[in-house]
Amino acid sequence: MLTLSVRCQRVSCQLLASSSTSTLAQTRSYATQPKKGQIVKQASQGFKGKKNTPSGQVEHAKKDKKMMAFQPLPVSQLPHPLFESDRPDTLALQSFHPEMLTRVAESQALKFPHNENDPFRIFGLPRNILVEFRLLSKPCSVIRSVTIDAINKLDAASDKNSKESRVVLTGPQGCGKSYLLLQALQYCNARDWLVLYIPRATNLVNSTTAHTYDMRTRTYSQPIFAYQTLQRFLKVNALRLEQLRTQTEIEIERRPPVPPGTPLVELINIGLKDQGHAPTVLGAVLEEIGKQTIFPVLLAVDDFQALYCKSHYRDQHFSAIKSYHLSMPRLLLEYASGQKSFARGAVFGALSMGNTTFPLPLELREALSLEHDRPYGPYVKRQPELVEYAHGLERLAVPGSLSVPEAASVFEVWMKDRAVPSKPNDELFLTKYSEASGNARAFVWKGLLSSMSA
Repeated sequence: MLTLSVRCQRVSCQLLASSSTSTLAQTRSYATQPKKGQIVKQASQGFKGKKNTPSGQVEHAKKDKKMMAFQPLPVSQLPHPLFESDRPDTLALQSFHPEMLTRVAESQALKFPHNENDPFRIFGLPRNILVEFRLLSKPCSVIRSVTIDAINKLDAASDKNSKESRVVLTGPQGCGKSYLLLQALQYCNARDWLVLYIPRATNLVNSTTAHTYDMRTRTYSQPIFAYQTLQRFLKVNALRLEQLRTQTEIEIERRPPVPPGTPLVELINIGLKDQGHAPTVLGAVLEEIGKQTIFPVLLAVDDFQALYCKSHYRDQHFSAIKSYHLSMPRLLLEYASGQKSFARGAVFGALSMGNTTFPLPLELREALSLEHDRPYGPYVKRQPELVEYAHGLERLAVPGSLSVPEAASVFEVWMKDRAVPSKPNDELFLTKYSEASGNARAFVWKGLLSSMSA
């Protein structure tokens, strides 16, 4: 019995010692912090733990390289002609030339000239036209019947005061007003006119450029936009402006007045050297070219209705600034209303009916005799200033749908340029034309290009 009890005591002591030792040695290894320079293997983060090399050195972990979502495929895996970057040019079109713009050229696609001083390359383009020109191998447009009507108005305006030729292009959304304005711009530039093009008038009132209050004119000047306009105007019309000189003395703040007989290019350079003088110089340049009779002048403005809308600019009291209190919109409104004019020339504008931020105001809608899209009546407030600025504008309606020959030319351009992957046939053309109800933008974007969205 004594021997059994001694053995039991020894076993219990050994168990107690082993349990105490294991309790002290047990640790929560996942909560321990790794030493500096040591990398712990973590499968969830894509790291590999350090491992011993045959030489006995420790190799630190490296992050797994993962392929990105979009990787360029090798050329050998792109045999389809659609993916050929240097494909042969199959879009053979005649050049846009004034002598070709007759009734015979209706429903015919013409390519715009390709040189560095083209107006749409310098002044810019509306966003939808810019995207289409990037998809096509060369910029082009289809001559429509309304194109000939607009050109006839420009020919008549070349010998008249611009007060008699203040035209606004109207029509439903996507009918081709911006394209028609661009065709008029190219025609006048080819006819040796002085041209000034504002492709996005919304940028004048959406508070995207700096503005400062001018005590002299009691308006808010926009020096950056005026500087850019002067720069582009000079580059497009450099050869014509070199032949013109100032006819009167021009006062400019903080510098000697510009005497008569100064080359007009030197006057423009004054505004280009100092942005603070740019708004004053731009107004003076337009007045000087309005007095001369050597070259007709075209002032073309897209998003024309934005000049009559409420601006997003705010004064020091955070009150909205009227558009006609900003220097650039006010200058354009004065020529659009006939308060200022060119001795020879015209003012053309194009409405943007799909712009919900700057919709067509009531004053401009009534001046153009357009249908109302909301309740109106004699008790609806109208701003007298906007009514005066919209007085006397002439309306040129653009058809809401393309004719079948015009749509066929558009279809042929996109198919010949291989910008559409679908196989061209009569069934495809009639299907897309019917789906778009003849609307030019819907025919291209929702019809011909819709298959590319997949």
